[in-house]
Amino acid sequence: MKARDLSVLLGVILIIIMLVVPLPGWLLSILILANISLALIVILVSMNTQEALQFSIFPSLLLLLTLFRLGLNVSTTRSILSKAEAGGVVDTFGTFVIGNNPLVGFVVFVILVIIQFLVITKGAERVSEVAARFTLDAMPGKQMSIDADLNAGLISETQARDRRQKVESEADFYGAMDGASKFVKGDAIAGIIIVLINIIFGLIIGMVQMGFTFNEAIETYMQLTVGDGLVSQIPALLISTATGIVVTRVTTTGNLGSDITGQLLQYPRLLFIAAGAIFLLGLTPINFFLTTSIAGVLALSGYMLLQSERDEQLVDEEAAEEEAQSSSIESSENVIDLLSMDPIEFEFGYSLIPLVDADQGGDLLDRVIMIRRQLAIELGIVIPVVRIRDNIQLNPNEYRLKIKGNEVAFGEIMIDHYLAMTPDMEDELEGIDTKEPAFGLPAKWISEELKDEADLLGYTVVDPPSVVSTHLTEIIKKHAYTLLGRQETQQLVDHLKENYPILVEEVTPDPLRIGDIQKVLANLLRENVSIRNLPVIFEALADYASMTNDTDLLTEYVRQSLSPQITKQYAPEVGSLKVVTVSGGVEKKIAENIQQTEHGSFLSLDPESQQSIVQTMHEQLEKLTIQEDTAIVLCTPAVRMHVKQLIERYLPHVVVLSYNELEPTIQIESVGVVNAA
Repeated sequence: MKARDLSVLLGVILIIIMLVVPLPGWLLSILILANISLALIVILVSMNTQEALQFSIFPSLLLLLTLFRLGLNVSTTRSILSKAEAGGVVDTFGTFVIGNNPLVGFVVFVILVIIQFLVITKGAERVSEVAARFTLDAMPGKQMSIDADLNAGLISETQARDRRQKVESEADFYGAMDGASKFVKGDAIAGIIIVLINIIFGLIIGMVQMGFTFNEAIETYMQLTVGDGLVSQIPALLISTATGIVVTRVTTTGNLGSDITGQLLQYPRLLFIAAGAIFLLGLTPINFFLTTSIAGVLALSGYMLLQSERDEQLVDEEAAEEEAQSSSIESSENVIDLLSMDPIEFEFGYSLIPLVDADQGGDLLDRVIMIRRQLAIELGIVIPVVRIRDNIQLNPNEYRLKIKGNEVAFGEIMIDHYLAMTPDMEDELEGIDTKEPAFGLPAKWISEELKDEADLLGYTVVDPPSVVSTHLTEIIKKHAYTLLGRQETQQLVDHLKENYPILVEEVTPDPLRIGDIQKVLANLLRENVSIRNLPVIFEALADYASMTNDTDLLTEYVRQSLSPQITKQYAPEVGSLKVVTVSGGVEKKIAENIQQTEHGSFLSLDPESQQSIVQTMHEQLEKLTIQEDTAIVLCTPAVRMHVKQLIERYLPHVVVLSYNELEPTIQIESVGVVNAA
């Protein structure tokens, strides 16, 4: 344990001892001076902090200092009533204030107590209460502002996390200060009661037990009471003032001293007006020499500040010229910042600004946050921040989505209409014909007046923000594998290593590099297989990476390890799965035309055979699409990868599974067979 930590613990133990054990006068004097010193340090620190959180320990420190001061009050009261003395410091303070007139000294002390209790303490308590309430009320708005900046790309994930932590810390701090200010108020009340006890019971004990006359008792106990009250109330006054300073402190780049002098004297010409007013007062019976001297000091100060202001302006102008020259030179040579590119960009025309602007009711930023969270759960990757910006080059109602600088999707929205997807019935609704951008379904843009009618007719009615967010979700899911680079893969591996260090060490960096793992994960995402279950994926890689480094083949092994997940993905509730199977002849023909190279394997099949297989498969798959089932092709594990590569360009939405990727409990119902022509 460090010496500083030990000193704090010993201090708390000393406070407990003070409440129980009588202390000698010399030790009381040392502790009283220590109390005053601590109070001075606290108020000086509070004046030099730039923001409240720089003194975050203040609420707890306030409690300890209050307890220390009450312990001193108990010890001095015990000494005053039992020995009629409380150390040299108390006696000196009492003598200095009272002088030769105990009544005047007591009145001065009462005024000090009134200032402490009614002005400083009650004011600090009220300010703490209001600050805590306003800080808690402002928390939701601050959190939304941070999320908006994060989605707009203005800050990083780390900066957003730090800002959220700061908001929470501020709320905790001001809430603690609200409670701690009650200790200050209670301490002030206890100080007043202790003073009354010292005077009343001091007079009784002095005259009854010690044989003092009334005048001797008044003089002795009044002096000790006033001295004890002063050495207690002065630190309490300083601590209360520090409390008010901390909770009223506005975050700036300077301390309180620099802020006061900088802001109070920021208009030097006003000092000339003040000097003139003081000089005019000298023409009255007020002391002319005194008022003239003060007016002269004010006028001289204003003149010096004006000169200093002119000198600073000249320096700033010279610095601005030098900076402009240097920036003009750098701007022609340093273009490295122009090379940066956002992973995901969403651009829109000016008519779609209400979708984004929160002041106009737009919630697209919040929807983007939910999309990123949804895809993190579904796919197992952290989608990069979506940069959202307007683009005047687009049509007013148009938007487009870019991934790594390449446009991958676009659409057009009618902001004051609803999108009604046409059901399987005759078109009975008036509207503007269009297509739903995410899935290409026939749809209509209808006015708000027709919304209820469309619902009754069986149309699926969607508002414009939902249309955009759905399109955005589907496009990002489709291109998720392009967003997973080596850097993102390393982050996933580091996260997995926190809980599975041995598993990660067995896979990387030997026998697989991060680039190899990235290719396997990208292959899974390309076919819409979630990589969230990284432990199972790495278990498969650990088992088979020692036998082959072909990432395509490793992907097949991983898919087989993920069979429960894949089975649930395509047959979540029913016990059977309708598929189109590939005949043995077609599989044999594909297997015979697989070429092995040092970079992996590929299918080398003649164009006529390829066209025949694709055409036959398309005809068989129509049976599934008519029944509104997912188009699934089933084949053996040896050719699954090559079947997918064969049909991917012509039938991109068809799912190709192998028998080993389905659980034994699932029943497979074949509705068609792909035969070679």
